[in-house]
Amino acid sequence: MHTAIAAVRTAMTYLAIVLYTAVAGPIGLLLAVPFKLKGLLYELGHIGIALTLGVAGIRYRVRGREHVPPDRAVVFCSNHQSNVDPPLLFRALHRRLHILYKAELNKLPIIGTVIQVGGFIPVPRDHKEAALAAIEKAAASIRSGNSFLIFPEGTRSRTDSLLPFKKGGFIMAIKAQAPIVPVAITGGRDAMRRGSALIYPANVDVRIGAPVPTEGYSLDDRDALIDVVRERIEALLRQ
Repeated sequence: MHTAIAAVRTAMTYLAIVLYTAVAGPIGLLLAVPFKLKGLLYELGHIGIALTLGVAGIRYRVRGREHVPPDRAVVFCSNHQSNVDPPLLFRALHRRLHILYKAELNKLPIIGTVIQVGGFIPVPRDHKEAALAAIEKAAASIRSGNSFLIFPEGTRSRTDSLLPFKKGGFIMAIKAQAPIVPVAITGGRDAMRRGSALIYPANVDVRIGAPVPTEGYSLDDRDALIDVVRERIEALLRQ
C-alpha cells in the first residue's frame, strides 16, 4: 500500500514538473533573454521546486544558516545521497544559487536552456581541457558575486559514507579565493533511492557549517583544503 501511494504521488510529481516546465520555462526565457531578467528565471525555479516538493510530500529543515556570509559569494560544498538533493538545496541555500552540473543535462528540453541562461556552468565529464575551462569560467562568475553549489563526490553515494572527493570544485574556490561552506544533507535517500524512479514523502535535514576560508591557499594546497572540508561535512553528518 505504501508503495502504491508513493507511485501515485510520483506520477503527480512528474506531471507537475512537466506541466510547470512546459508553461513557465518558455515564458521565463522569452522575458529573461531579451530583457536580461535572469532573476526571473530564479524566481520561477524556486516556485517550481516548492510546488514539486509539496506534491511529493518532501519537507526540509535548515540549520546553521547563520554561518553563510551575507556579503560575499561562497562555494557551498555538500554530500550527495539522492536526486532530490540538487533541487532541494537550490531552494534551501540561496536565492541565486549557481551550480556546476554535468554537461549531459544540456540535452534536456527547456530545462537545459534555462540553466545555461541562468548562469549554471556545464562541466564535461570526459574532456579535461573543457572541464578546466569550465572551472575557470565558474571562478570568474564567483569573483563577480555569484555563489555556487558543488557535489565533490561527483555521484550519489549508496551509503552514509562519503565517496572520494573530486578536485575541480576546490580548484574553482581557490582560484576565486572564495570561502567554502560545508553542507550535510540527510533524508534524501528516504525520498528517492538510487536506481528507483519512485519518490516517497520524507523529511530532509540540511545542516550548514562554518565557512572554510581559502585566502592564501594555492592550487598546491588543494588536497589539504579537501581534507578540511571533508572533515567538516563528516562532523555535520554526525550531528
